[in-house]
Amino acid sequence: MLAIAGGKGGCGKTTTTYRLGRALAADGRSPLLVDADVEMPDLHRVAGVPREPGLAAVADGRRPASVAHTPADHPALAVLPATGADADALAAAAPRLRAWDGPVLLDCPAGAMANAVGPLRVADRTLLVSTPRRRSLRDAVKTAAMARELDAPPLLAVLVETSPADDAATVPAGTARAAMNCPVAARVTYVSSGDRPTKTVRTVYRRVARKVQQRNI
Repeated sequence: MLAIAGGKGGCGKTTTTYRLGRALAADGRSPLLVDADVEMPDLHRVAGVPREPGLAAVADGRRPASVAHTPADHPALAVLPATGADADALAAAAPRLRAWDGPVLLDCPAGAMANAVGPLRVADRTLLVSTPRRRSLRDAVKTAAMARELDAPPLLAVLVETSPADDAATVPAGTARAAMNCPVAARVTYVSSGDRPTKTVRTVYRRVARKVQQRNI
C-alpha cells in the first residue's frame, strides 16, 4: 500500500491521490483509492462518489469490492470514502485492503500529528506531496521523517504548484529533493479548483504512475 502524505493541508494530496489513481488505471491497473483521513474526509468529493459506505464497512468485515464506489466517468477506479469511520478503522480494514488485486493508495491526513501515524503504520511506502514553498516543504520533511520511523519510507515526491497569487518563495526541485531525501518525480503545474486538468497535468501524472510502478508498488 502506498501512502499519499503531505505536511500541509491544501498541498494537493487528495488531488494527487485521485489523479495518480486515474493514471494507474490508464496503464491497465485496478487501483483502490482509500480515504484514510477520517477527521476531514474529502476524497469522495474529489472523486464524485457517494460518502458511504466505505472504509467503516470494510473495517466491519465486508470486502472492499462489495462497497467501493466507481466514478461514473472512470470505471476502472474504486474509491473507499472515510465518512463514518473512526481512528481504528484503517488498521481493522488493512488485511482486506491488502488482498485487493491492484495498487492501493491511501489518502492520508495532513501533517505529522497523531492522526497521521495510523495510515503510515499500515503502508509499505510513502509518496510525499508538497508545494514548492518553504513552509510546505518544512512540514513535508517532518512527514518524511515520520514515514521512515514507521517503516513506510518515502518512495518519491511530487511538487504541486500553488496559485500564482501565492508570492511566497519557491524552492528549486534540487533543494526539495535534498531536504526530503528522496527523488522528486514531477512538478505539477497549477490547476485552480474546479478546473479540468490539462493534457500537461495528465501527462505528468502518467509519468509519476510509471515511476511508481517501476518501484513495484
